Amino acid sequence: MKKVVLLLTVMLLPFVLSAKDTVVYHTSDTHGFFYAKKGQGGFAALAAVVKNGPKNYLLLDSGDFSNGTVEAKNSKGLKSVQLMNALGYDAATIGNHEFDFKDPGVAPILANAKFAILAANFFEADTLKRPAHVLPYKMFNRNGVKFAVIGLANSNPTQATQKYTFTPQLRELENVLPEVEKQHPDVVVIIVHDSFADDKHGMQGQYVADIARQFPGRVHIVLGGHAHKVFQNQYLNGTLFVESGRYLKNVSKITVTTDDKTGKFVSAKSELIPLNINKTGQDKAILNLTESLREPGVDEVLGYTQEPMPKRADNPKFLDNSLDNWVADLGRQYAEVDVFINNTGGTRVDMPQGAVTRRDVIDIHPFENTVTKMTVDGRMLKRIVKSGLSKGRTRFAFSGLAVNFVYNKKGKVKDLHIWVHNQPLENRKKYTIATNSFIAEGRSEGFVFKSIPDQDKVRVGAKSIRQLIEDGLRQGTVKEPIKPGPVGRVAER
Repeated sequence: MKKVVLLLTVMLLPFVLSAKDTVVYHTSDTHGFFYAKKGQGGFAALAAVVKNGPKNYLLLDSGDFSNGTVEAKNSKGLKSVQLMNALGYDAATIGNHEFDFKDPGVAPILANAKFAILAANFFEADTLKRPAHVLPYKMFNRNGVKFAVIGLANSNPTQATQKYTFTPQLRELENVLPEVEKQHPDVVVIIVHDSFADDKHGMQGQYVADIARQFPGRVHIVLGGHAHKVFQNQYLNGTLFVESGRYLKNVSKITVTTDDKTGKFVSAKSELIPLNINKTGQDKAILNLTESLREPGVDEVLGYTQEPMPKRADNPKFLDNSLDNWVADLGRQYAEVDVFINNTGGTRVDMPQGAVTRRDVIDIHPFENTVTKMTVDGRMLKRIVKSGLSKGRTRFAFSGLAVNFVYNKKGKVKDLHIWVHNQPLENRKKYTIATNSFIAEGRSEGFVFKSIPDQDKVRVGAKSIRQLIEDGLRQGTVKEPIKPGPVGRVAER
């Protein structure tokens, strides 16, 4: 037996000696979360991980780094870029939230990035050329391995653009890949701001898995985002798909194995590293930089809560949550409508217990969305409700409306029952509804609102959703804190 083991070891030894491992780190949807929260996350922890790891590595990001916290928002994304520069990011692609500051905000983000901005499908509308500081791909040599990194931007910006245009991602990949292959890379990596499996944004990201189907053996790794999901070691046709979650709570570490003699790709595997600062530590220089970037005047206490308002319900049969329901109640009161529809993706983090500051509110809802109302019949309202339901989650929270349903064996919604103010929904009856302006325009998970004519949509007042949240918080005091909104409005039977 010992002779057999020895023989196998000798036979495998040449392969082991000729194999080389190179590390690629990946983040996505960092959304300006510079600092650790509850002991996890932040750029200082990320810097500690990459600096204490292998010296020859790639650090890549799949977009949505420009907005999400007060520091990112007030600097129009430039503080995010400053930190990414300091960490030595190699490349990033363009997410939908890179457009949060409209067309004038895009060029400064691109110009200030010392890392490569890669977006093969992103062009100037008037010239049909790629904007300054944007490349379709870039070659990197790390650890003696030649990497080709191709970028694919998200083509559904949060703010409508007149200056820029997008082309289909797979079409541009088909155009660019032959040019890349002429340079004989050892490893081909794609960074894309869309998800391998997105149940949040309709059909937007369906093409991502098709990368492996349409280009088998030609793309080795796809690093995605946008849906705020985590995927590790997800393979399709030999291509590795990785997604790293959100808010810089984690970093993905992809170990790429190549043949040391030929340079050819052998395999890739990934692992998720939680950025728990008690384990990772925090890089002192980056920590000092993040602290210097803190925005003043945002730690004013606005009000008090009796207990946390989480974004997830404790009861597995309830898909709604107390925070989104509370925001929906504020919206319905403000708009004076039958039903208010609040997209659960618009509130980003939980409401803390006790004193709540303006910083907390901006973390919860960093956007400038106002309120839009419209009148629809019961059929349309049912379409809206159903469009928001997917297995185990709801894209919408409601005030003035309750719904229950069952799933069939395929995970599809059936036997849907809806009540408006405790009365069964009537198909032909007219209902006044309201939602935030982003959803009303048919953006992201609000895609069904595109079928409602724009002339039927009316802006309500001047207050943003965030201002409504601030006003609601001011009703809470130390002696009489705000209580969480009730749950059970969206229930699975």
